Amino acid sequence: MAIGSILVAAIACMVACGDDSSSSSGPNDEPVSEESSSSSVKSSSSSIQKNSSSSEKAKSSSSKDEKETKVSSNSVKSSSSSSVVNSSSSSNAKSSSSSAKSSSSSVDTISSSSLQGDKLSSSSSEKQSVSSSSSADVQSSSSEIMSNSSSSEGDVSSSSSEDKVNCSVLLEGETGWSWNVPKECRFNPDIDYGTMTDERDGKVYRTVKIGDQVWMAENLNFDPGQGGSGEDKYDWSWCYDNEPKNCDVAGRYYTWAAAIDSVKLANDADNPQDCGYGKECGVASTRSATLVQGVCPTGWHLPSRAEWNSLFTAVGDESTAGKVLKSQTGWYNRGNGTDAFGFSALPAGGRNGDEDYYNEGDYAYFWSSTELNSSYAYRMYLDYGSVSATLSFKNKDDGFSVRCVKDKTPEPSAKSTSK
Repeated sequence: MAIGSILVAAIACMVACGDDSSSSSGPNDEPVSEESSSSSVKSSSSSIQKNSSSSEKAKSSSSKDEKETKVSSNSVKSSSSSSVVNSSSSSNAKSSSSSAKSSSSSVDTISSSSLQGDKLSSSSSEKQSVSSSSSADVQSSSSEIMSNSSSSEGDVSSSSSEDKVNCSVLLEGETGWSWNVPKECRFNPDIDYGTMTDERDGKVYRTVKIGDQVWMAENLNFDPGQGGSGEDKYDWSWCYDNEPKNCDVAGRYYTWAAAIDSVKLANDADNPQDCGYGKECGVASTRSATLVQGVCPTGWHLPSRAEWNSLFTAVGDESTAGKVLKSQTGWYNRGNGTDAFGFSALPAGGRNGDEDYYNEGDYAYFWSSTELNSSYAYRMYLDYGSVSATLSFKNKDDGFSVRCVKDKTPEPSAKSTSK
């Protein structure tokens, strides 16, 4: 009995000592886990909120608590599990600056893990409050970033759309001429054009070399003002339908007198010429080899009848020149050309002496510097229904387009050498 009583007492003592050890470690571990989780939330929140005054303190607390968490995870299994969740949530919170949704999710994970266990109920409500605040801040910050990013992209897109003309959209389904299509959409995209600037008004024109000639690849759009002088001044160039914007598309219409600049010829000090409607002048005769600058810029001149014929020869011949000189779009009834050489002739039509505009979309008319007689001068024209090009004469009072050709630089003569 005595021995039995001693054994019972010894066993009871051992059991009592084991319970004390367990109870001393459990309460200490759980608060450490709670504190570590809470400080991780605060650390995550402070890293997202740039203006938080407790940022440095949170970082210090986070570093200290991570060490305590490691100690606690070695002591108690449940506390280690909490530390794993806490470590994962801390990592996610750090990545919240690049993804607001990830940060918000991490904070929610911390909150839900903190709510586990009856003993953590009081502290979990505090963590939930911190998590809600952190999540709101993250979402708010994310919204601002996304809003700013969207606004920036919109500005770039808007700017880009203003700088570029979408020709494919403007030309889609087109079967004829439209004054709403800018001239830039009518050039041949496969041609390497040159450029020329008219020093009189600063306008820039595309140019193209065909054979041994350099031509303007678009119609002249220089306003020479009125013809005549004093009370006898009159209009001799126009924009289609008297709309200035149409001149930006297909240039101006000029009477023959305006095209050859009869006023300048009349005032030439060395060789004055009385040219124009109802008059004949030597420089414009079919036998003349004189270049007539006319309304063209310096270094360029109005092509003669002979020079138009030289162009036809360079592109094949007169019977097929129309096909290769016409623009690829804009001609009525799909009478477009191939624009194989980049001349890009537009069907701008003309204007007659009765002030009527006609044949836009159907014909292209260009003056030459050569006259037939006092009333008629030669012009080159292209027809939507034909592949040929034609040189014929027309009334000098009609208004047609002008293409200038570049003056040829004379080649230097060979110098003889003496021994």
